[in-house]
Amino acid sequence: MQRPTAFRRLSAPLLALSLTALAAGAQARPLSVGGTVQSEALDSRLLSSGGEALAVWTLPRLGVAVRNDPQDLRLRFAGRELHWSPAQGWQGTGLTPPPGLPAPERVGQSLYVSLDALRALGLPLSVTPQAIEVPAPSSVPAGTLPPSGAAPLPPATAPSAPAALPSSPAPAGRVTHQLQNVRHSSTRQRTLEVQRTVLEFGGSGEVFYRVQPAADDGVTLSLPYVQAAPRSDTLGGGTSLQVAPEGSGSRIELHTGGGQTRIFQLQNPPRIVLDTVVYSDRSQTPPVAAALLPAGVRYQQLGGLSLLSFDPARYRPRVVSAPWGERAGLAQLVRSAGGVAGINGGYFDMKTGKPVDLVAQSGVMRIGSLQKRATLGFSTAGEVLLGYPAPRYVVEAGGQQLLVNQMTPSPRPDLLTAWAGDGRLVGADGLVTLEVAQDPAKAGRVLSARSGQVKTTPGRLSLTFDPARFPALPRAAGAPLTVRLEWNASDAPWPSARDALSAGPLLLRGGQDVLDPRREGFDTSGSIWRPTHQTAFGLLNGWPTFAYLQYGSPEQMLAALRSAGLSDAVRMDSGSSSAVYLTGGYADLGGYLNPGWSRDIPNAVVMVPR
Repeated sequence: MQRPTAFRRLSAPLLALSLTALAAGAQARPLSVGGTVQSEALDSRLLSSGGEALAVWTLPRLGVAVRNDPQDLRLRFAGRELHWSPAQGWQGTGLTPPPGLPAPERVGQSLYVSLDALRALGLPLSVTPQAIEVPAPSSVPAGTLPPSGAAPLPPATAPSAPAALPSSPAPAGRVTHQLQNVRHSSTRQRTLEVQRTVLEFGGSGEVFYRVQPAADDGVTLSLPYVQAAPRSDTLGGGTSLQVAPEGSGSRIELHTGGGQTRIFQLQNPPRIVLDTVVYSDRSQTPPVAAALLPAGVRYQQLGGLSLLSFDPARYRPRVVSAPWGERAGLAQLVRSAGGVAGINGGYFDMKTGKPVDLVAQSGVMRIGSLQKRATLGFSTAGEVLLGYPAPRYVVEAGGQQLLVNQMTPSPRPDLLTAWAGDGRLVGADGLVTLEVAQDPAKAGRVLSARSGQVKTTPGRLSLTFDPARFPALPRAAGAPLTVRLEWNASDAPWPSARDALSAGPLLLRGGQDVLDPRREGFDTSGSIWRPTHQTAFGLLNGWPTFAYLQYGSPEQMLAALRSAGLSDAVRMDSGSSSAVYLTGGYADLGGYLNPGWSRDIPNAVVMVPR
């Protein structure tokens, strides 16, 4: 399940969430926002009353404005508000709290409220055995709610800032916190700089603040209930901080040198953290952020070898392709499949962009096999298959069996060809094209029969032939005809494969070295075998793993993978095609194992949430 880290640009600042993991609770249920499963830290917990609850600090992600204070809790959504205090219990504005609503409870360091309270607030949520599902909010609060009884504030200038609810005036100059200290650090990853500024406060409860983009290259916080002495600091990494009184409170301007800033709060003691990512030199890819990995993803760097491994209980591999004859960036292919990560796929023709070896997707062979190179396959359940299948479509009609010679949309009068329907034109004058169900298990009858050049139908398999050369094949719709995909291999349960991709060479199998370039028809004197960037797909302790070697030969890649403990591995297309991409990361830029940008590719292996 994909669990991305949330970042927003300064034009839409976000009250983000603490990265501190919550203590595990009984029967925790994942939270899904807009169809995307969130970090494990956002999972639900059970209250002592038995009700299921979410942490208050997660609620801004759902569009709920909050004041996260156990003595003065405020929740606001769509013009309705719930307020809780130990003295008065639940009170409502725009609604009447239902009787028996459980009180908020602390679990670890976090305050939790029941799902019943969120339903009473009007938050649209549904509970399934798999997750708590909430639609993506139309807007995200730009700050916290002020203390109850505080004087109303004028609307902030940030477009996403929530409008203040009416509240009783309080004496002017009410102060809840004091700014006591500022800490700053800066680190560099490749050409990307990560700056962290921590504002430390005296006082209790959550600090109320509003966010505005700075006029040039930073962010401004208005803190109407925080006292602070004027100061102006140069913090390093091109960042400066100015603090000035503003009314009865204060104003903080952080100038960061550009970039994207994420803001979140921590408690005990109260702190506001501003993380800024500056990525000004894009000559290199953004790196993987080891501290921001999605749940169920492991990252290792062992010298020049980098590894990303994926929990098979959370993710399964899929083959994903660009349209025939087109190429796309790896990140684009990952996003198109809703994946969490991807690795470049098999070999292709540089001039046409077309794959030169087997590609199968969803049980359909889309590109034919050379029948000599190592093949990587995946079953519906996500089982990884490695070996040397020689798949062919077999057509049976009139008591005869015929082999499909080639998978191509190009007319070939001398061959029986096939093509998975994609709206492309096939056939030519003198040729007949039959269409059958794309799933071989359902391909028992001709769905259409047309002569000449015809447009293929998505979801159907087209068979094109010269009727003079293949007289046994029918020429009319409704005629019986069966098509099956035969894998012709016994080295793995290939009939269970739904996706497959040929690349090679095979490096490791069952913990044993199996590199044999002659077996797979590789020219070890040619450029395909030269030392270069290398990528491989393998298994590490049963977890599907993407591997990237900064520089080396296939033999050196094998040695590195064996030393890292992989049991099985096959090399993917390498050199300038080599790329491994992970979603999320610093400022949601994504992260790459390859420092240099790779070329666009026709296909990839993508890890998708189960």
